Amino acid sequence: MDFSYTTEEQDFRAKVRDWLASNVPGDWGSSAWPIPKSRPEYEKISKEWHRKMFDAGWVGIDWPKEYGGRAATPIDSFVFQEEMAGYITPPSMSTIGIGMAGPTIMTHGTPEQKSTHLEKILSGEEIWCQGFSEPNAGSDLAATKTFAAENGDHYVVNGQKIWTSVAHVADQCILLTRTDQNAEGKHRGMTYFIVDMKAPGVEVRPLRQITGDSEFNEVFFNDVKVPKENILGGEGNGWMVAITTLMHERVNIAAYLYGRVKKALSDVTRLTKVTKRNGKPLSDDPLIRQKLVRFYNEVETQRLNNLRMRARMNVSDDPGPIGSIFKILFADTNKNMLELAVDVLGPYAELLPESDAHNDDIGQWMKMFLRARANSIEGGTTEILLNIVGERVLGLPR
Repeated sequence: MDFSYTTEEQDFRAKVRDWLASNVPGDWGSSAWPIPKSRPEYEKISKEWHRKMFDAGWVGIDWPKEYGGRAATPIDSFVFQEEMAGYITPPSMSTIGIGMAGPTIMTHGTPEQKSTHLEKILSGEEIWCQGFSEPNAGSDLAATKTFAAENGDHYVVNGQKIWTSVAHVADQCILLTRTDQNAEGKHRGMTYFIVDMKAPGVEVRPLRQITGDSEFNEVFFNDVKVPKENILGGEGNGWMVAITTLMHERVNIAAYLYGRVKKALSDVTRLTKVTKRNGKPLSDDPLIRQKLVRFYNEVETQRLNNLRMRARMNVSDDPGPIGSIFKILFADTNKNMLELAVDVLGPYAELLPESDAHNDDIGQWMKMFLRARANSIEGGTTEILLNIVGERVLGLPR
């Protein structure tokens, strides 16, 4: 597929590139930003970087101007993520707020909900998490059992959510619940709430991953009182509101994941050039070169699929099926590239030690390799996404 950027898009890329070159600290652009050993320091640096980007107008650039954004086009948004991929900067804890909660509030929120939350989401003052998945309702989100019972001017929520990213630091949660257990069809009788994560009865338990980190959590709701004014999109309309969130998630995660896989390809290529066998860099090995060429083709395919989806969105709000396909491609490519990195390291590859290994090169590679195991599970398992593509896109029988 041939794709040419317009003059306006090329000018936008130049502005992004100039700002990043002038504002990203030098040691962040080489291999990695200096990851602190303490979680509070980690969060502090992340918030400071977010604020710096917000003050310069680079946060939520695709948001409408009335809400503080730049009203950037879908392709401009991708260009921004593509340029960001050239650096390793502190990961934002506001991804869910900016990419999912904010757009959902813009679409379905009341004027009070918009004025209360949107500016705080954009500035990073409020961190948001997504209360969707449950132990028995992961990829099958409509099987949600967390129940919200009406009680006067509020609802009482009981249930459990799992794999909830940044819940341990979140201020607010977009929560999908069931409010009518007798509704016909599991997609009905659901209501979507904004929930204060500091409310009595909300319990967050971090989940320790194979990397030793705790990025996500399980969250328990024990008789949590949620005011009726915190309903988003009306009682019983939870599934419709959730679809809005998921559509924005597909689009935003596609650009983010492309940035990750593009950076991974650059880093793996660099590793093959600096690692030698028999006095020659591994990048000269025909088998290694063949694998790198294959990975380049896969990454380029993902870039073009991103642009296809965004070109479609320039004339329609529907991103089409490419978002589901993209996630499948990313999971395979990223896992295979990081497996190659471990093969290149050879006898130097090792499991992460108990001490902090994040600041040495081999420790970083091993952490990324182990973290990639989740790529085919998180955000919809590959098996479920293949079924979705087969049945809903290709029209194959169940």
